[in-house]
Amino acid sequence: MTEKPIIYQLLPRLFTNYNSRCVPWGGIEQNGSGKMNDITPRVLEGIKDLGVTHVWYTGVIEHAHDVDYSRYGIERDNAYVVKGRAGSPYAISDYYDIDPDIAVDVPRRMEEFESLVARTHEAGMKVIIDFVPNHVARRYHSDAKPSGIEDFGASDYPGMFFSPQNDFYYLPRQRFSPSIPLGEGDDAYVEFPAKASGNDCFTAFPTSNDWYETVKLNYGVDYGDGSRHFSPIPQVWLKMLHILRYWASKGVDGFRCDMAFMVPVEFWEWAIPAVRERYPEILFIAEIYDVNLYREFIYRDGFDYLYDKVNLYDTLRAIECSNVSAAQLTSCWQRVDGLGSHLLNFLENHDEQRFASEQYAGDALRVVPSLVVSAMLSTGPMMVYAGQELGEKGADAEGFSGRDGRTTIFDFWSIPTLRRWLDEGRCSDEKLEPYERRLRGLYRSVLRLCNSEKAIREGGFFDLMYVNYQNQRFDPHRQYAFMRAADGEALLVVANFADHDCDLAVNLPRHAFEVLGLPEGTVEATELLTGMREIRSLECDAPFATTVGGHGAVVWKLAVPKPEKNSSKSSPCRTGKAKKNKKTKTN
Repeated sequence: MTEKPIIYQLLPRLFTNYNSRCVPWGGIEQNGSGKMNDITPRVLEGIKDLGVTHVWYTGVIEHAHDVDYSRYGIERDNAYVVKGRAGSPYAISDYYDIDPDIAVDVPRRMEEFESLVARTHEAGMKVIIDFVPNHVARRYHSDAKPSGIEDFGASDYPGMFFSPQNDFYYLPRQRFSPSIPLGEGDDAYVEFPAKASGNDCFTAFPTSNDWYETVKLNYGVDYGDGSRHFSPIPQVWLKMLHILRYWASKGVDGFRCDMAFMVPVEFWEWAIPAVRERYPEILFIAEIYDVNLYREFIYRDGFDYLYDKVNLYDTLRAIECSNVSAAQLTSCWQRVDGLGSHLLNFLENHDEQRFASEQYAGDALRVVPSLVVSAMLSTGPMMVYAGQELGEKGADAEGFSGRDGRTTIFDFWSIPTLRRWLDEGRCSDEKLEPYERRLRGLYRSVLRLCNSEKAIREGGFFDLMYVNYQNQRFDPHRQYAFMRAADGEALLVVANFADHDCDLAVNLPRHAFEVLGLPEGTVEATELLTGMREIRSLECDAPFATTVGGHGAVVWKLAVPKPEKNSSKSSPCRTGKAKKNKKTKTN
């Protein structure tokens, strides 16, 4: 059976931290840290219950942090170039090690990770981790690297801005001088010559808004004159391939590739097939923010899935927050027509503001139309961020991360909604508010439908908006309607972004019947989110009446009743061979 991936993102450091008395800027001793060992079979069962197929463990590879683990042979980071007390999960300090903050027994941290991978597999889910190829922490040193592996920058000649043999970019004869304090005396952070920062900041003077805690890696592109040096193969390429194969050998099933578009496409074109020579089922997901690069990253580079942030996510947010018309959703799939099975949809992740935050929707229960559209518009993956299913608001000012509607990735902290649901590993709804129980049940229903219904999992798609723009009983500014179909069964999906209930009559054109191969006649209609059942008439060019609650959605499953013995089957409404046009897609 074709599977539609449902990905659950969590940071172990935050996820199982049960401390209810965290203080801003608190260290690990005061605020605590979640541990991999606390993600037990019972916890994993609770995650899988949502319909999850893959767990993305964020921040498991060792990154720069403020805690002193030198007694375990781990070189200490300089706090002046660490963001927050816990540090950024994307400032990797050892590509071959597990972050000690999330281990119960630090010397056995890799064993604890391997056990987590095994538990996740035993629970029937796959494991995704981050691959951060564009940059490393300001101080990179691997104490866990295999024999024969050299640290990044160990053989560099720092007297040149660019050299094909260097791992980093240097600013010769200039000390690293960002617009943040670097300390004084023995505790000061000193870097001479300065290295370029990770966000393509080729100056020794990054600001606090730059990725000053990271160093840009050199994949063979001279950003001085634009020349590209890929033969012989750069050392960074070879080191990164070894890292990918190393983690694949640990049982990891896929990589979410951070800022993949900041690395030359030639590297991905070379590296992904090389990894798949040994691990043919491994998944690659690209974080990417340029729609114009989508096809190249899929068809040239071999990525399985891409973030669809600047297309669908931004449009859904604009509908919710900026009075943009729901009709704009038609442009979203048209813009990427043919790529739907490769696009990963989401409403939250660690970079974005929480849906329920005051900076976004302000009410978790307004999520229904956005959730249904993002989960059911295509056959591609759907992702949820830990706590999203409980309406987490991201309302805390945790320290380095202020009150910005996001859950911090830089501080030691605990997430209130998750803490109450986890209940120290018991995993129950007992301590949840009634609306939180309702919300989790809603997410469970929607996410499970993504794989239980073949029409969503792998069926065809038909956008109904073009026949409803002039419909007096349908508002294209606040409602969006489409159909999915497979094997003679159809789903009619209507999302209502309005604050009030609506009695709608959705036009169903003849062309939808032709393209999707739908029959006319009497059908068993089941509204999949409520379980309501009716016998309805399905006819070409006849409207389908339905009531949709304010900020709600309906998913009507329309199935022809099984014919009785010797009875004739209903005939499809066809007038000729179906033609695909700009209103339809089949992926």
